[in-house]
Amino acid sequence: MSTLDDPTTNSDLAENSLNKPAPEKTFVETALLLSGKSQDEATKTGTIDRADDELELFFAPEYQTQQSPIHRAVWDQTFPKENFQSQEVIADPKLAVQLQNCLKVVQRHQNNGTHYDEKGKITPELFNDLGEAGYWGLLVDKKYGGSELPFQLFSRFLTEMATINPTVAGLGSVHGCIGAVDPLMTFGTPDLKENFLPLLASGEKLSAFALTEPGAGSDLTALKTEAVLEGDHYYVTGEKLFITNAIPGRVIGLVCRIEGKPAVLIAELPSEENDQFQMVDYGLYALKHSYNNGLKFNRFQVPKENLLQIEGGDGLTIAYHGLNRGRVALCATAAGTIRLMLANTLPWIRYRETYGLPIEARELVRRRVGMMSAYIVACDALVEWCGGLLDQGYRGEMECIIAKIFGSEVQKETAIELFMKTHGGRSFLHGHLFGDNVHEFLAPCIYEGEGEMLGMAFMKSLIKQHGKEYYEPIGKALQEAGIKQPNPLNPAHLVALRQAAIPYVKWRVGEALNWATTPDFNGMPEVLGAHANKAAHQLQHSRIDVDNLMRKFQLALADRQCAMADLSQRIQDQVVILVTCLYAARTGDEIHIAAADVLAQHLQNRISGHRPDGTFFKTATTLGKHVIENSDALIDKIQAEEIMMQYK
Repeated sequence: MSTLDDPTTNSDLAENSLNKPAPEKTFVETALLLSGKSQDEATKTGTIDRADDELELFFAPEYQTQQSPIHRAVWDQTFPKENFQSQEVIADPKLAVQLQNCLKVVQRHQNNGTHYDEKGKITPELFNDLGEAGYWGLLVDKKYGGSELPFQLFSRFLTEMATINPTVAGLGSVHGCIGAVDPLMTFGTPDLKENFLPLLASGEKLSAFALTEPGAGSDLTALKTEAVLEGDHYYVTGEKLFITNAIPGRVIGLVCRIEGKPAVLIAELPSEENDQFQMVDYGLYALKHSYNNGLKFNRFQVPKENLLQIEGGDGLTIAYHGLNRGRVALCATAAGTIRLMLANTLPWIRYRETYGLPIEARELVRRRVGMMSAYIVACDALVEWCGGLLDQGYRGEMECIIAKIFGSEVQKETAIELFMKTHGGRSFLHGHLFGDNVHEFLAPCIYEGEGEMLGMAFMKSLIKQHGKEYYEPIGKALQEAGIKQPNPLNPAHLVALRQAAIPYVKWRVGEALNWATTPDFNGMPEVLGAHANKAAHQLQHSRIDVDNLMRKFQLALADRQCAMADLSQRIQDQVVILVTCLYAARTGDEIHIAAADVLAQHLQNRISGHRPDGTFFKTATTLGKHVIENSDALIDKIQAEEIMMQYK
């Protein structure tokens, strides 16, 4: 990845942008136009696609999407087994002590009741004490006062923090991953870094990222906030929505439009509201222990040197960069939050009796505990794998999307289907972990991108190169010949397509003649090796499923969202199985291996559409019984809350 350190002036940037030729149409933009979509829709979609292309260029070729583990697993003849095997990174002793001190700070405040103020928000004292412990600078380079923690270690640490306080863990991600830290570290000029990063590392200033607007969420081309350069300042006018950690005095990455193009300004919010800056309180249920506000700007001043400069890209490129880190951090927080739910389930099922027997002996309850355990291990596996890929330099777009979707969805399922139902009516009492936090448990399904929308983004990344190489020439040939519905029995159509279709025909024939070779998973526990082998085999053969989908719907594929989402989910499940089994085998831990087995059986049932059978139920309930009897294996002395409305 590169950082633009050349302090080009804003006037230079404006002049250069005016002299640039119109950008070439992206594959997605071309496909939409060929399918009959309006120029406006094609242009807006092309803007998003172009930002994605520009971000790719910030990564070395060997770490771009085409060389990512998932892309290679689907499209290459040789399966990249080694790229799905995570490697644990150990913190050096000094860093390990620092991380433990951060945990102790939060635990101490919770024990003393000083973690939340009268409004239920994180107290300034806790924020300050975390700053002194080095929490806010974990991802900042050492030269600016930070710890320069590898991302794999950071994300794994967030899991620990979430077992104590998920809100603090979430704010660590907001500040370091999707707030102002990552944009400054990656795209800031030397002066901007010197001015802001030491303050952000110490916690003297905390950060947020202001992207979403009332009319701009998944459609970021609908941004309306504008900044106009007058003299030495930009004057910003517009409104932002759902901005976490944004209150007076914070530093934000502010996405706006400058001369019609998306841009990012590093803005310091004033210490009090005024005519230029106001907050909007809309009574959000989720994130109740942190501030989440709307922001209104009316000719709000930002120094012109606070514009982040990116060669060959724009503000959307900058915005997308930090999202992958935030997605992994969300999965890490889910791993900690599910542990918290498990830790509060075990005392309850030992206490609660039905018909003279503790419910920990009941098969349904043991299955629920088994599933919680399987989800914890799978989240841990994805976090370690994705964190390691990002540290190696991979862009990790598809891999991090999977971590986000899986983490948020299993946290939701655990909360509703496993935790709430096991606790019964007590779940809805004031003061109960579920009753007080249900919105916190569900909100991650939306944050960092709604799951099914991200699943389609995953598919777009997966099919892009294949479509560009084989389908785009055919589409253009059809357009030039004026053919809207090609008919292979029509000789005129065959003549029109004879040149454009040759590369695709060769590829498809080659696939019919060549059998992909499944890697050798010897050395793993036999049951996990079988799961890994099956998942790898499915991944290799999914390229035919993908191509069949593209061939069936052709240029109308973008409108077949349900079919795309379904195939996307199956491929995602195959990846989760493979990564979890390899991770569990590497640890060699008995519970991890059993949890991976349960997880793989569960997801394979979903992939195939089969109902769970007796083998699955036995495996899941046996795991649940083992975890009940050896609880420290996964929850490691997490403090459970007091059982409410005891009856004994």
